[in-house]
Amino acid sequence: MEFSIKELIDWNKQIEDIIYQIGLDCYPQEFEICSFEDMISYQAYSGMPARYPHWSYGKAYERIKTFYRYNLTGLPYEMVINSNPCLAYLMKDNSLLLQILTMAHVYGHNDFFKNNRLFKEGTNADYTLEMFKNHAKRIREYISNPGIGYRRVERILDTAHALKFQTSKVINEKRLSREEQVKRLQEKYQPQPKEFQLLTDEKAEQEPDLDKIPLKPEEDILNFLIEYSDLEDWEKDILQIVIDETAYFIPQIESKIMNEGWASYWHYEILNHLDLPQGMHLEFIKRHNQLISPNEGGLKLNPYYMGYKIFNSIKEKNPEQPEKLFEVRELERDESFIRKYLTFDLIREMNLIKYDERRRYYSISEVADEEGWREIRNTLASSVGMNKFPMIKIVEFSKADNILYLEHEYVGKELKMNYATETLKYMTELWGGVVQLETIIDGVSKKIICDEDKEISVKGV
Repeated sequence: MEFSIKELIDWNKQIEDIIYQIGLDCYPQEFEICSFEDMISYQAYSGMPARYPHWSYGKAYERIKTFYRYNLTGLPYEMVINSNPCLAYLMKDNSLLLQILTMAHVYGHNDFFKNNRLFKEGTNADYTLEMFKNHAKRIREYISNPGIGYRRVERILDTAHALKFQTSKVINEKRLSREEQVKRLQEKYQPQPKEFQLLTDEKAEQEPDLDKIPLKPEEDILNFLIEYSDLEDWEKDILQIVIDETAYFIPQIESKIMNEGWASYWHYEILNHLDLPQGMHLEFIKRHNQLISPNEGGLKLNPYYMGYKIFNSIKEKNPEQPEKLFEVRELERDESFIRKYLTFDLIREMNLIKYDERRRYYSISEVADEEGWREIRNTLASSVGMNKFPMIKIVEFSKADNILYLEHEYVGKELKMNYATETLKYMTELWGGVVQLETIIDGVSKKIICDEDKEISVKGV
């Protein structure tokens, strides 16, 4: 290391003095210095110092390590955990300037975690680390139990990981019990006096079948399995563990562009407030520009770049209202952030286009002109956050023949068939019966059926 721990402590103290002057509101911050090998491990386990064992984390570790070894990808400058106190990792091989910039960047994330409504409503930062430790302990106990063992635990985790994002898109949505759902439906469809029906002259809605399972299309598949499958208690507990951990990560998925843009905006502001030595200025500008550079000619956007540009635009348009930035940070998620604040001028400046994906090529369908920019903005907004995952709903469970009927909510993008069929196999094994998914394939409605032997067939609707 070209720096001492004391130097980092001194710079951190200066950064903390600045963040409170400029109005950031953060959890207490802790940093851990780690090697690049440790950083690969933390990255494979999503930053958590303790997490339950599963082969997918080992696979992620080997993939990251191989890509890093052959210089196909770099490692993150930092990783930050949404916890109270907030925990972040710094790689010891980084230069002193990069450590300073990274610490400033971390405080931007810290403020976002503490104040954005998705995190306030959807996570409990006070118990984050304890939750993951407790989950790891319970999974290891099931693995070490002679009556269960690793193979049976792995079977449940494989299915849970395949289905974990097939859940409600509403943060911290209260799940109603079947009894509560029945009560609400009874109240809604309570017969009205004939006199009232004649006055309204409206056709009465058909009463729902209160014996149907589920009562209405169910998008939370893992919770449905917990409620209606014949799984053992320990198996349902593992599903609940995956549900709880997924709920922790959903706010991060929903605000990736905002979160990285906010942290990038504030590390730039903080370092401009610091009294940096003259020799650090060039590296500062170089590192900052590398982080927020556009992905020229690429099909994926750099979230740091887009988030930083939008926050800067908001600041420039509200020079007399600095509180506007903090209001946006608190209230929005990526989808609403883009719809409200990604303007025509920004789209032109960033050279954004809309393209259609074909089997063998990509074709440009919209450019940033006075007519096409809204289509570009809306397409981007509808593809960020949890929108990137297909919406699959359980529409009915047939008790007579033990068939579970699923439906893909088609919004112009077809399922990737290799993923769809393998996921159906996982679900069939856990459910113990036939699973049928209705979707669109090559523009035509089809049924993908996975039988009890996990054989796949595709039929017309």
